[in-house]
Amino acid sequence: MEKEISGIQQMGIGIPNVHEAWTWYRKNFSMNIPVFEEAATAELMLPYTGGKPHDRHAILALNMQGGGGFEIWQYTSRTPQPASFEPKLGDYGIHICKIKSMDAVASFKNFDKNYLISSNVEHSPNGTKHFFVRDPYDNIFQVIESDNHYIKNKNETGGVFGAIIGVSDIEKSIDFYKNVLGYDVIDWQGEGQFEDFDSINTSKHLYKRAILSHSNVRKGSFSQLLGPSQIELVQNLTENGQKIYKDRYWGDLGFIHLCFDIIGMKKLQVACEKAGHPFTVDSANSFDMGEAAGHFSYIEDPDGALIEFVETHKIPILKKIGWYLDIRKRDPLKPLPKWMIKSLGLNKKQ
Repeated sequence: MEKEISGIQQMGIGIPNVHEAWTWYRKNFSMNIPVFEEAATAELMLPYTGGKPHDRHAILALNMQGGGGFEIWQYTSRTPQPASFEPKLGDYGIHICKIKSMDAVASFKNFDKNYLISSNVEHSPNGTKHFFVRDPYDNIFQVIESDNHYIKNKNETGGVFGAIIGVSDIEKSIDFYKNVLGYDVIDWQGEGQFEDFDSINTSKHLYKRAILSHSNVRKGSFSQLLGPSQIELVQNLTENGQKIYKDRYWGDLGFIHLCFDIIGMKKLQVACEKAGHPFTVDSANSFDMGEAAGHFSYIEDPDGALIEFVETHKIPILKKIGWYLDIRKRDPLKPLPKWMIKSLGLNKKQ
């Protein structure tokens, strides 16, 4: 089996109160389909947790319009720490999470005004409508218009569409996201001050900026649900950036990782090693998350941002009747039928 990236599975978000946060994300981003919820000890992330296992509570939730989900993650054995500085655009790591919208103008009009950053709908350099919002924990989201949606419903937004990532060398990072993660299309690239960043670039810094997508149609069980995605790279030309997670743990407050659903973990491991980005964490086989299971691993991008890979083995389709699907017993390249994905919606939490 060759390696395949099926799409962005989820954005990991370190939170001080997991249930309070999930309530906000259900209300504002319709992340209301739980895949798993588990309280356990994170024993395998020792390179990023001070060499010690720590207890945590995590919820993975999806939006049925499609796109990636949120892994909402809270330390329970320690107090999760904020950055010692206020991260700014271009600081190294995952700075902003992209969220799909069928209609950015309508989403802007109806979004809770208490959390809007943008004063109006903006246009990116390649013409895409978007705006910025901030959750109660100071995480920034870009609500961006997309015509790819798995199920059209009344939700104001869909799921995760990608990320804006701060980098120190944009060409080096373009090479990484192209050759390791398949973002081989440069939709736009340039440098300067950008009007559509004005609301989050209050210091009026100069930037290099690249918007990346992928030419290959993603394959795999969840590929149609997760859909296409976008990575946006930003390099600050005015001053050197800082690592957003400098002197902090994975799981501390903020965007802790960007996770991809994949097929062929062993082949992917070889490819990452050849590219100079070896696995830094590897669960080695099936890792049980209570109601779901899979094989996970981590690599770092050129500036240390954490990229997670998950090869899914088991997911709950309809928890009420104990219906769990073993992905290993079917063709991993074939998308799940739409009726089966829709059945996940029966687990919806208001």
